[in-house]
Amino acid sequence: MSWSDVFSFEDYGALLQLMTNSIVAAAALGIVGGLIGVFVMQRDMAFAVHGISELSFAGAAAALLFGGSVVAGSLAGAIVAALLIGVLGAKARDRNSIVGVLMPFGLGLGILFISLYSGRSANRFSLLTGQIVSVSNPDLSALVVLSVIVLVGLIVIWNPLRFDSLDPQSAEARGLPTRGLSIVFMLLLGAIVAAAVHIIGALLVMALLVTPAAAAMRISHGPVAVPLLSALFGFIAAVGGILLAIAGTLPVSPYITTISFAIYLVCRIVAARRDRTLRTRLEAAKLHTAPVAAGK
Repeated sequence: MSWSDVFSFEDYGALLQLMTNSIVAAAALGIVGGLIGVFVMQRDMAFAVHGISELSFAGAAAALLFGGSVVAGSLAGAIVAALLIGVLGAKARDRNSIVGVLMPFGLGLGILFISLYSGRSANRFSLLTGQIVSVSNPDLSALVVLSVIVLVGLIVIWNPLRFDSLDPQSAEARGLPTRGLSIVFMLLLGAIVAAAVHIIGALLVMALLVTPAAAAMRISHGPVAVPLLSALFGFIAAVGGILLAIAGTLPVSPYITTISFAIYLVCRIVAARRDRTLRTRLEAAKLHTAPVAAGK
């Protein structure tokens, strides 16, 4: 295998113009996915993201089989999964059980539908691993609308959702509608998962909905810095992956996941060095103050 088998920048400018829709969709998805990923991490729902994506895949595969809109089918499957998890999985143990049931069911149902589909094999493969050339103008409009709805919804419930995510017992004691917040959040999560499945595929959505937030939380704990960093990391991974995939011969998902993982590794290294430096300074400060205390 040679380098040209993986990357070829011949006619890159012309290809870049053809991929405008994919770049815009990836940018919107990366930013909004990074923001909602902060709450996914705070609420310990990374496993739920995967469960929603599997049923979203089943909905998209059904739409592909019956000639409907793949975005609409993906959204329908994701919303059904989100409602089931939000309504039935109030407790973490119940939620994990429900997700564990939904994942194989959704994956099996999706595989059944794509096995029955007699069209282009690339369409079937793209539901699992993503496809950068499948974002038509109607699909782009739907993906952008979904992203805007999720973004506006997050802004509206941001403060109460953050309170409920960090201290659910106190939030409930203060009279916040924690169950309603959970359901609304799950619906927003389902919508953005449906959009992510269309770009990166059902198997790897966590690269944009979990990894950027996990990376941001490694280097910051600020209520403003973490969401901003997470959105930035999601944007870099999504758009960077698309830009590399345009010149590549592989599906888009390996590029996006590699960039996202690289960002996470860098953040872990930075956090480890920062913690080591802080410990060294604290130990030096203790050694410096010990003789003074002994003298007194």
